[in-house]
Amino acid sequence: MNAALRAKAMLADPAAEWARIEKEPGDAAYLLTGYVAPLALIPAVFGFIGACVVGAVVPGVGSVRAPIFDGLFGAVLGYVMTCATVLLLGLLIDALAPTFGGRRDFDSAFKLAVYSYTPVWLSGIFLLAPGLRFLGLAGFYGAYILWMGLPLLMKSPAPRVPTYTAVIVACACALTLITAAAQHALFGPAAF
Repeated sequence: MNAALRAKAMLADPAAEWARIEKEPGDAAYLLTGYVAPLALIPAVFGFIGACVVGAVVPGVGSVRAPIFDGLFGAVLGYVMTCATVLLLGLLIDALAPTFGGRRDFDSAFKLAVYSYTPVWLSGIFLLAPGLRFLGLAGFYGAYILWMGLPLLMKSPAPRVPTYTAVIVACACALTLITAAAQHALFGPAAF
């Protein structure tokens, strides 16, 4: 699998890409190594560079940069937690499927979690400059991608898809905030 081509296709035409993905095997190890691992590097690397090299401007103090050690371990923690978050979301999507009229299928649920996270990882490039970090909100396009894939992969009826999507997105946001809080607590405010 070419991760760059798949990411481009997920952003450009998620409906057509979900139709192709539905027919593919959902081997978790393959998805983690072939798609999650390279894309999850984007926010980790750009966050590290932004925190340790570029720094953040603090009024009255000037430019503040994270120590290399803190930035490096913060990036590693963020990378590992991103992979864990995708796995937890896959489990959650699978577990909640019957609640929203869908069928349980972990492989499909994991594919949904992985590919819906694409905009989040790609928006990690904005961690490079503190003034651009608000553009990370572009990652919420992943909610639309998830919405498009839920009926096809989890066989959830269309009237229940909005609520199903909202629950999964809320859980993803909570997991992301927990990760950010852990990074902040362990490595300080400048680390990310």
